Amino acid sequence: MAYLTLFFTALGAATILPFYSEVVLLSMLYQGLSPTYLWLSATLGNTLGSLINWVMGRYLLHFQDRRWFPFKPAQLENAQRQFNRYGVWTLLFAWLPIGGDALTFIAGILRVNAVVFTVLVAIGKGARYGALIWLGTAF
Repeated sequence: MAYLTLFFTALGAATILPFYSEVVLLSMLYQGLSPTYLWLSATLGNTLGSLINWVMGRYLLHFQDRRWFPFKPAQLENAQRQFNRYGVWTLLFAWLPIGGDALTFIAGILRVNAVVFTVLVAIGKGARYGALIWLGTAF
């Protein structure tokens, strides 16, 4: 059940919801749960959350003038500028707390191939959670 909790926390953290999966992951790590299963749960959940952003970008951009829309025009413009400058490789940085969610949304707008998107995002997010677990066990 703990791994499922981490999965959904990580999924929420990758969307526009204010979740912090790192705190949950480290807490569970210190409780003695398996680092491998923690890494897998967090990486899968966070990657799936980014895929939700991709779908939103692909299909919901026409709602950008609504108050509830998750990104401000300046955020979208900055993310699109970075994305256009560096291409799909920017998705390796989708884990960044500032701008990462917007990058995944922009990838949907630009219709980046879903498989390429998922692989690059999973690599970046997996590396981040791996580093976090490594640091958590080192200290």
